[in-house]
Amino acid sequence: MSALTEVASGYRAGGTLPLRVELARQLKRRRTMVMGGILAALPFVLLAAFAIGGEPGGRNDRITLMDTATASGANFAAVNLFVSAGFLLVIPVALFCGDTVASEASWSSLRYLLAAPVPRARLLWSKLVVGLSLSLAAMILLPVVALAVGTAAYGWGPLELPTGGSLGPGTAAQRLVIVVAYVFVSQLVTAGLAFWLSTRTDAPLGAVGGAVGLTIVGNVLDAVTALGDWRHFLPAHWQFAWADAVQPTPEWSGMIQGTAVSVTYALVLFALAFRGFLRKDVVS
Repeated sequence: MSALTEVASGYRAGGTLPLRVELARQLKRRRTMVMGGILAALPFVLLAAFAIGGEPGGRNDRITLMDTATASGANFAAVNLFVSAGFLLVIPVALFCGDTVASEASWSSLRYLLAAPVPRARLLWSKLVVGLSLSLAAMILLPVVALAVGTAAYGWGPLELPTGGSLGPGTAAQRLVIVVAYVFVSQLVTAGLAFWLSTRTDAPLGAVGGAVGLTIVGNVLDAVTALGDWRHFLPAHWQFAWADAVQPTPEWSGMIQGTAVSVTYALVLFALAFRGFLRKDVVS
């Protein structure tokens, strides 16, 4: 066997950069702790806002989900998701998926990881799985803390619906799980953008900011009604389709279409990230 084809005894490409090692590295980083603290603090901020400003009430005889925030812990958790799904939850996804590869390049440690040797596909896979896992954990953390805070403040009870009627506590908990799952899926496009940009630049802020910026552009385009049915191809058009799950009889069509659009864009972006990085000349 020639020197070029010799492999060190016991070396397995699949055993390099284990997920638990990468997860431990990312959990110890300050930005992970800060992001977790911000998300955990949001329910307390809203609780203080309602305590100072009084209970929300319907305007122009029209009751919205926000107006039911203090009805129960379940309502408070749903409102926290409603106010954060459009922008706040975009930030941890962009951060965890956009900072992951670019930060290694900015520290000049990426080439040393590849020289370990960690195969490029393995490195990307580990970082993508951990980035998505932390993103999902962030989306779970917010409603869990909100449910605990809301229950302590407003009591454990049914989810009061703006359209009338209510969902029992058990059913409400199941629906909130569906909402969190859908919000995560709808943010896969942001994750794909951030991860792809992270493989293209050595500046973590550029990857994170670029993903957030492009997500905002998508929201702006969705507001342009002149685009008509073209908006249906924008992930932003379906980001609040989860509201159909918080109904006496859930409607699935919007969430199915939103899932299809988000997953399609995400798979293309993840594929571009892997394809580009496997051919990239890594010098940092």
